[in-house]
Amino acid sequence: MVITLLGTGSPTPLPNRFGPSALIQAGGQTLLFDAGRGVPIRIHQLGVPLAKIDVLFLTHFHSDHTSGIPDVWLTRWVRTSGAMEATTPFNVIGPIGAKALMSNLEKAYADDIRIRMAAEPPPSPQGIATSAMEFDRDGVVYEKGGVTVIAFKVDHGPAVKPAYGYRIEHVGRSVVLSGDTTYNENVIKYGVGADLLIHEVAAARPELMTDAHFQRIMRHHTIPERAGIVFSKARPKLAVYTHFILRSSAQVPEPTLEDVVAQTRRTYRGPLELGEDLMSFEVGEGVTVRRYKPQVQDQASAI
Repeated sequence: MVITLLGTGSPTPLPNRFGPSALIQAGGQTLLFDAGRGVPIRIHQLGVPLAKIDVLFLTHFHSDHTSGIPDVWLTRWVRTSGAMEATTPFNVIGPIGAKALMSNLEKAYADDIRIRMAAEPPPSPQGIATSAMEFDRDGVVYEKGGVTVIAFKVDHGPAVKPAYGYRIEHVGRSVVLSGDTTYNENVIKYGVGADLLIHEVAAARPELMTDAHFQRIMRHHTIPERAGIVFSKARPKLAVYTHFILRSSAQVPEPTLEDVVAQTRRTYRGPLELGEDLMSFEVGEGVTVRRYKPQVQDQASAI
């Protein structure tokens, strides 16, 4: 399995950390988990055609995890320079609400679809169709070609329901995505012995934690010390942080990544990586970590 972090950020718009999303390639399949801001750009940087995405899995319906959906769905179908155009429906699997989300997106972009069909018809009308499947409990939600995806409930706060994480299995290897959650025993249950456990993290300096707003944010996420307990109990081959929620104010700077590591080390001493956009992990006998090296065209675009 190859796992690539497409976006490791939060709702804060940052050029180096796009919206939360991960791409998993296994068993000849390409699976997308959440679709935050800028996902098609990251996928393009990998050289993966959007039309090759077999399924999009959703953890929950916060906008920072879903705002990239219409961009992925529509761009995979439209005729762009050198791109492979989708000829099969856009498949989405998620908790209850996924069908309504996709139905409403179809309504929102109905004029765009109608205009393109008339002015520059793509090769197949089926490429713009959507197919959504929903689930409402822990268990297997996808099986194909030796790849199994298991959904499990997590706790993103009392008002943010449904919220799920995923365990992905292939030929004896496993990857677990926590989704957005506070400290949760279900993440430990499904994360035990995983090759890779990818977990969200939230941190703020003590000066901010007297503010009710920041207290509410932290009650919906996992602070480093608590994430460290999850890692210590699950004992994955490699623990990885993503979805960095590093809070600050005009007076108080956000904690550094070094702060996040130091706080995690109070409860966990095992292997740990700080996720970066386009960082990838090849899961085999061990876990190989690769950091993205921009191609010449990417460097030129940035000049």
